[in-house]
Order: sequence, then structure tokens, then C-alpha cells
Amino acid sequence: MSDILGDIDRHLLKEIADLHSIPRGAHNIRKNGRGVSRVSTPNIEIRSKADKPGIDVIVRPGTLHESVHIPVILSEPGMTDVVYNTFEIGEGSDVLVVAGCGIHNVGSSDSQHDGIHEFIVRKNARMRYIEKHYAEGAGQGKKILNPTTVVRVEENGVAELELVQIRGVDSTNRETRVSLAAGARLVITERLLTSGDQSASSRIIIDLEGEDSTARVISRSVAQDKSKQVFRFGLNGRNRCRGHVQCDSIIMDESNVQSIPEIAAHHSEAQLIHEAAIGRIAGEQLLKLMSLGLTKEEAESTILEGFLA
Repeated sequence: MSDILGDIDRHLLKEIADLHSIPRGAHNIRKNGRGVSRVSTPNIEIRSKADKPGIDVIVRPGTLHESVHIPVILSEPGMTDVVYNTFEIGEGSDVLVVAGCGIHNVGSSDSQHDGIHEFIVRKNARMRYIEKHYAEGAGQGKKILNPTTVVRVEENGVAELELVQIRGVDSTNRETRVSLAAGARLVITERLLTSGDQSASSRIIIDLEGEDSTARVISRSVAQDKSKQVFRFGLNGRNRCRGHVQCDSIIMDESNVQSIPEIAAHHSEAQLIHEAAIGRIAGEQLLKLMSLGLTKEEAESTILEGFLA
């Protein structure tokens, strides 16, 4: 890997983007508030915004089975970084977008990244978007991540979002808003773990505007110690459509979890469902694994890893 990235940077890239080196394809790597590596390809152009920090990513129509990586690294204590990224996924294309932010903070000042991402998925296009958040460091400064994701899916387009936050983030406020045109399809998978005194808030609002649009949200979370989680889900059915939200949480120790649904049907053929379950680890699961030789801690860890997988 190029010497523009040190050992800590490489570790963060592996955690948030499964990268062991700078990718050969389209990418934009941002470190401590500035770009350090960028490559465009014939089908995927990346260019800087003229009026504010961030990039425009343009995927040409008909682009198939290509990917673009846009990870962000904060390895200096006390950094506050805000970016505005816009993506146009061209008509009839099929692409993977890998984002995410990793924070390493060993200082006494807070480190924070706010990423505002806007996507336009054109007609008959398919986009898979993976966003992973990870933080580490023994400093007293907090690790803060506040992502905003806005997606507009045109006719018969498909958007698949995988939103993951597993370790180390002290505070997060996640905002996700999606609008779907006729025949458009959305799948969101959310996985989140908090521990200690961490707090996490996630708000997902989906507008099913077009006829026969569909949306499915699967949210799984684990709250440990004294951490707090709040989930707000909104489905607005404005045409003949189908929407389904499933929110499952495991609560442990002295943690607190809230799931707040809001379903609004504005059409007689809108079918909207919200399911939520909050509970502790089942005792029989622990006993079964402990009977196989695992300690209680090992059994709990195995169950949680499977739940969040």
C-alpha cells in the first residue's frame, strides 16, 4: 500500500471497507479532512464539488458489475469533518458503492464525522450501498458519527442499503430518507451494537410514491451496559404499494431501547406492516451452548455474533 497511509489507516480501512490496499478501481479515500487518493474509471467519474467539501460520483448508464469505494478515515484527535457527496447511478446500471468511516481517537478532544450522501438511482438501475462505521482508541475524546443518507429511486430501480455500526462509536444520529417511484424496490438491512454509555439514534423514513413500489427494512441491534438506542421508522404509502419493517433488539444489563413506528396509508391499496421485538437472550440458548463447553461469556458472544451477522 502507498506510504500515504500508515498502519492505523490500513487497519481502519480493513474494518470499514474490507480493503487491504488502495483499490485499483474507482475510489476516493479521505483522511483527516482531505483527499489522499482518487481514481476515476471510464464508467465511473469522481470529481470534487465546487461549492463545499465533498464529491460528485457519476455512474454512466449501462455500467454493469463495477464498484466505487469512498471510505473516510479520522486518525488525528479532535478532528471535525463534514462532507457532502452526491451520486448519480445511471439508467440500467448495476453497481456497488462502499462507504463508511473509521475513527481512531487517543486524545482528549472529540472526533466527529458527518457524512451527507444523496443518491439518485435512475430507471431500471440497481445500486447496492454498504456503509460501515467503526471507532477505536483509549482517549477521553468521544468518537461521533452522524450519517445522513437521502435516496431517490426512479421507475423500476432497485436500492439495497446495508448500514452497519458494531463497535466503538460513542454517539450517532443516523438519518435515512428514501422515495420510491413506480415499480421501484428498496431493501434496508441495519445492524447496530452499543455498549458502555454509548447512544445511538436511527430514523428511517420511506415514501412509497409510485404504483407497485416495495420496501423492506430489517433492523437488528444489541444494547449492552448502560447504552441507549432509539429507532424511529416511518412508512408512507401514497399509492398501491407494499412496505414491511422488522425491528428486533436484544437488551442487556441496564441498557434502554425504544422502537417508535409511524405508518401512514394515503391509498386504499397500500399494504404497510411494522413488527418490533425487544427482549433478552433466551436462557435455553445459553444453557445449550454452555452444555457444549462454552462459558457464559463465550455463549453470549456466540449468540450476539449470530444475531448481528
